[in-house]
Amino acid sequence: MTTNSDLSASHQRTYERLFQHPLPHNLEWHDVRTMLAQLGQLTDEANGHIDIVRNGHTLVLHRPHTKDLTDEHELMALRHFIERSASSVAPPGATGTVVVEISHNEARIFRSDAPGTRHESIRSHDPRHFGHAADSKENARGKELPAPSSLFGPLAATLKDVPRILLFGCGTGKASEMDAFVAWLKTHHPDLAGRIVGSVVVDESHLTADQLLTKARQFFAQLATEGSITASGPV
Repeated sequence: MTTNSDLSASHQRTYERLFQHPLPHNLEWHDVRTMLAQLGQLTDEANGHIDIVRNGHTLVLHRPHTKDLTDEHELMALRHFIERSASSVAPPGATGTVVVEISHNEARIFRSDAPGTRHESIRSHDPRHFGHAADSKENARGKELPAPSSLFGPLAATLKDVPRILLFGCGTGKASEMDAFVAWLKTHHPDLAGRIVGSVVVDESHLTADQLLTKARQFFAQLATEGSITASGPV
């Protein structure tokens, strides 16, 4: 029998049904939600999504439109999340470098470059684009600066104890959230900016997690060979 010592008797029954075979088709969302609230921390997002955090692991679920949670992909994602979040994420110092991909209004954070590594996600709640005149300010020299994304603060807080950071992003100049984040860090968190070991520009196509981590391993291999890399063109 599948058990979890963190759960009450009523939530244990929901837990057992979630792991039954075949997948259940009448698992009530209310029961799943209260079970998850006992296991970890839940945050309701404005877009209807729900973030669940447990032992440093994060899962984003879509709130179902009916009283039952029936989507098989969501059920399997929930199973895997509960299984892997039973233990804590290794602290950043254990792997040394954290890989961060910054795209429009979202950052994916990988605490290892090993294949199959799960990522944390941070999403911006601000839909503004960089470079819009209405959202921009001027620096002391009168040059226009892009407005900071609302994900920059939470992302910096997540990375505050990380010894080395490798950034990935697409676009250049004002179109690059990665470049804007680096510029923002240099102003607001120069110590954190100093821990960036490289910034790599990737093409517009969205990379899978394993493709991104493969590029990270290639970067580190080149870094070890050449001793220092600060940036790369499109890869």
